[in-house]
Amino acid sequence: MKYASLLKIVSPFFLILALLPSTLVQTGCANMAPPTGGARDSLPPRLMGVNPHDSARNFTGKKITIEFDEFVQIENIQENLLVSPVPKVNPVVESKLRTVTVTVKDTLQPNTTYTIDFGNAIKDINEGNILKNFTYLFSTGSNIDSLKLTGKVIIAETGKTDSTLIVMLHRSSDDSAIIKEKPRYIARVDKDGNYNFKNLPADSFSLYAMKDDGGQRRYMSNSQLIAFADERVFPGISPKSMTLYAFTEKEDTTKAKSNKPATAQPAKPAPPQAAKPTNGKKDKTARLQVETNLTNNELDLLSPFELRFGTELKTFDSTKVILANDKNEPLSNYHFTRDTSKKKITVSYAWIENTPYKLIVDKDFAEDSAGGKIGKNDTIEFRTKKQSDYGLVRLRLINLDFKKNPVLQFVSGDQVKYSYPLSGREFNAKLFQPGEYDLRILYDDNKNGVWDTGAFFGHHKQPEKVLPISRKLTVKANWDNIVDITL
Repeated sequence: MKYASLLKIVSPFFLILALLPSTLVQTGCANMAPPTGGARDSLPPRLMGVNPHDSARNFTGKKITIEFDEFVQIENIQENLLVSPVPKVNPVVESKLRTVTVTVKDTLQPNTTYTIDFGNAIKDINEGNILKNFTYLFSTGSNIDSLKLTGKVIIAETGKTDSTLIVMLHRSSDDSAIIKEKPRYIARVDKDGNYNFKNLPADSFSLYAMKDDGGQRRYMSNSQLIAFADERVFPGISPKSMTLYAFTEKEDTTKAKSNKPATAQPAKPAPPQAAKPTNGKKDKTARLQVETNLTNNELDLLSPFELRFGTELKTFDSTKVILANDKNEPLSNYHFTRDTSKKKITVSYAWIENTPYKLIVDKDFAEDSAGGKIGKNDTIEFRTKKQSDYGLVRLRLINLDFKKNPVLQFVSGDQVKYSYPLSGREFNAKLFQPGEYDLRILYDDNKNGVWDTGAFFGHHKQPEKVLPISRKLTVKANWDNIVDITL
């Protein structure tokens, strides 16, 4: 009887266990995990209300209160804040808890539409989520101006864009206004180079773009990037999109040299290699410093041999320089060219690939204005590179506009390494330096082979324009690199 009673008790217990999920009846100790706290807050603060309300008319107050759904903070307000029309004194912007307060310090003009663009200044306190480009609008009159002006700003020399530029509208047509006065209206440039003016009045303006690192809203130096429209613009009447091309009036002479066109010659020479005496010891008595354009004692087949001097030469005697083979047998049909700086001698010759050469120089071959010479006879030994060290390049360019005098530029590390004026739709080079290149098309207005900057004051000359090609070119050694490019 006791056994039967025990079965009545235990059987229902096992039935319950059988019906439970397996995860609840597994043996072993469970690892207790703490609560995760939920997903990370990735949303920017949400606007709950504004007093006075957005797009208010007949505005006469001095304070604007903006409420959000969470605690907020203000960061870098001077860099982010854009008020249009530009006031003489910027408003004071403060944050406390969930509120942002704007206190107007300038005298508001009658019948004028104002916009306050906070940029990326407003963010929540906990996660720093940014409320991007939040804008408040009001009018001191009975109407809200609604005209627009849009466009793009491009860096003329590279064809790229720069999101740190600002675009400005001046009422004055005097060129000096960009130096003496703050603009009437300002717009930002986005990462794609686009700008967008909204809520403009029916008026005419001079249109500019500028680099404004100091926040002065003025043109302070000819080393600043600047762009200008050829004619005054009329919002609502002018073309819907106005493209500006930015440039610096003061050309960097170092950069200008790097942009010179080349026919299978690098625009920037290889790192110089000092000429060494044949005994391997440095001549401490030599006063005339000489370097070459060799790299690892090798001469680029695409370049002439160069002797470079630290000071200007007073005299150069070509009869005291001999180009010879590795057996010291003099060669012929080579010649020397002395550049206008008097600091470089070029040795031109029909170089043969993978071949050793010697340049034998007499101690009296050159003298600078101070009487300095190299000190003793010297021999520079080198070898030309092999053809297999280069790649073959063939580009087929589709939709190329030959009326604009196109020049094909090969760019490496933001420097123009090679440039070639184009007369046909195909570019061919049997020997090309391996590497990765960005490609650009320069529209060479004056046909001098290099990019020319613009000039604003007194000339209103636009810079030459460059079209970037989105496709990169990777040139491999001992390889046929054939590419079709559609512009």
